[in-house]
Amino acid sequence: MEKIPMTRNGHQALDSELAKLKSDERPAVIRAIAEAREHGDLSENAEYHAAREKQGFIEGRIKELEAVLSRAEVIDPSKFTGSIKFGARVTLVDEDTDEEKTYQIVGEPEADIERGMLNLRSPLARALIGKEEGDSVDVTTPGGLRSYEILSIRYE
Repeated sequence: MEKIPMTRNGHQALDSELAKLKSDERPAVIRAIAEAREHGDLSENAEYHAAREKQGFIEGRIKELEAVLSRAEVIDPSKFTGSIKFGARVTLVDEDTDEEKTYQIVGEPEADIERGMLNLRSPLARALIGKEEGDSVDVTTPGGLRSYEILSIRYE
């Protein structure tokens, strides 16, 4: 099985989600199903069907999180320096629009572009790996070719 690279914060967030699902969400949905069963005919009981659907989602998410966490390789980016590697917090400037953005390169399970968490396998992250401050990178995006200059690299 392939290891899944992950930051310590990402691992903790997934571990917390798993604990919450097991300790809070799972028991709550089991109670909801038991309560809905008490209302009689299950074939026309919308509460029962909704609770069963939610239970399926919760159980699926628990299995998914357990699989990811069992294959997780926690990497501490604060030990790195130099060129861009996993865990780097990179500030870029779009050479066409002069818009600055900061991303941290993280593993797939913790990636969230809205929060600046860039998937290691994304075209931009792949283009950045190994580059230094001051370098320019060209990336083919769905919107066309984009050019970025690397302003800073930090490891925290």
